[in-house]
Amino acid sequence: MKRKLLLANRIVTADAKNTVLRNHAVEIIEGKIERIVSLKDVNVSNYNGEVLDYSRYTLIPGFVQTHIHLCQTLFRGLADDLELLDWLQKRIFPFENAHTKNSLRLSVRLGLHDLLSGGTTTILDMGTLRHQEVIFEELNWCGVRAFAGNCMMDQNELYPSFRETTDWNLKTAHDLAKTYHDSNGGKVKFGFAPRFVLSCTEKLLKETKEMMKEFPGSIFHTHSSENQKEVETVRKLTGKENIEYFNSIGMLDSHTVLAHCIHLNENEIKSLKSNSVRVAHCPSSNLKLGSGIANVPRFIKEEISVSLGADGAPCNNTLSAFTEMRHAALIQKPIHWPTAMDALTVFRLATIEGAKALHVENEVGSIEVGKKADLVLLDLEKADQPIQGINAQGLSEDERVYSAIVYSASKENVKAVLIDGKLVSENGNCLLYDENELVSEGKQELNELLKRF
Repeated sequence: MKRKLLLANRIVTADAKNTVLRNHAVEIIEGKIERIVSLKDVNVSNYNGEVLDYSRYTLIPGFVQTHIHLCQTLFRGLADDLELLDWLQKRIFPFENAHTKNSLRLSVRLGLHDLLSGGTTTILDMGTLRHQEVIFEELNWCGVRAFAGNCMMDQNELYPSFRETTDWNLKTAHDLAKTYHDSNGGKVKFGFAPRFVLSCTEKLLKETKEMMKEFPGSIFHTHSSENQKEVETVRKLTGKENIEYFNSIGMLDSHTVLAHCIHLNENEIKSLKSNSVRVAHCPSSNLKLGSGIANVPRFIKEEISVSLGADGAPCNNTLSAFTEMRHAALIQKPIHWPTAMDALTVFRLATIEGAKALHVENEVGSIEVGKKADLVLLDLEKADQPIQGINAQGLSEDERVYSAIVYSASKENVKAVLIDGKLVSENGNCLLYDENELVSEGKQELNELLKRF
């Protein structure tokens, strides 16, 4: 039996009581949290197992990001300063359409290296139209916890060559789900991913939702109401607003994750709530594409599930959960006043609320006995952080830790990342990939891809 004792200065649990523990250790047995114990009550020198001494650092749950495009990482910096539909038509659809298996594999590896080194341990990935098996192979190899599926598109006026027939999309999704759903010991699950209304026929959407019944625990993942021109086009095509259309054809339920949800009317907000839909909030992407600002404080008030995602590297340029937390907090304050989106609320969106959105809150998202040991260690005793070890202005040190994580920290503060108790990143360096090799191979693959553009 593999036993590990992880020592930490402080444990920010993200449990229901937002418990913060000082000078404790987490015992890990076979990848799960067996117990959480005070260092006063454990004999470290005689421990029968491996001791991981991170006693200077703050332990938090691994971040959960509920909207990612791994296939786009190779295109980082190549689609700046465009609004959504132009961004898709002029850059992203042509780039994705030009992917080979090799370029896609390299893009996925670049993305996973970025995510893991920054403390993200669970993702919901949108996938891509072709060669989706490559993404699953990499997800299974690296050990990340993930939902993913082929990005389904059977119509595409923006870039007509980037689509496949309805039957091809459905058969491909079914074959992939049979092969990869609950693969790698259940760590990788299928996320059915019709891209958005403008690229999917009603038949594709309905039959995809019906297909999910064969794969318990799967997720339905799509974009919705991201951009005003998108919404206007959906209205012309369907006669309805985006989420009203989804609701009318039976797409909305608790296993539906909708990315963005910026431009909504009152009926649509009511539909999100009544159908227990999950919203993946992507603040950095929404800012960079000029799409708008989702009314997240309203969603939270209505008890609508909200979690965070970096989206794709070409519309964000970073896959950091820290960047998403900071932006999620800051962009609401000029609209809803400074007290909106406090640091504790945002930290929970990036951890336990993300896990709840994917229905894996019994496994990850908080540091509690029985859960998977998906953990991140932060060095918050640095000059770029709030001074630790004191109480100030009526705020305890435990309360101030959320400020440090959300407003001050970055991936530079990540000391170590564990998945199932296994060290996957240390000192900002993902141990699964050679960064120099990724950069060198990335140049080669991107050069070849641009020739096909």
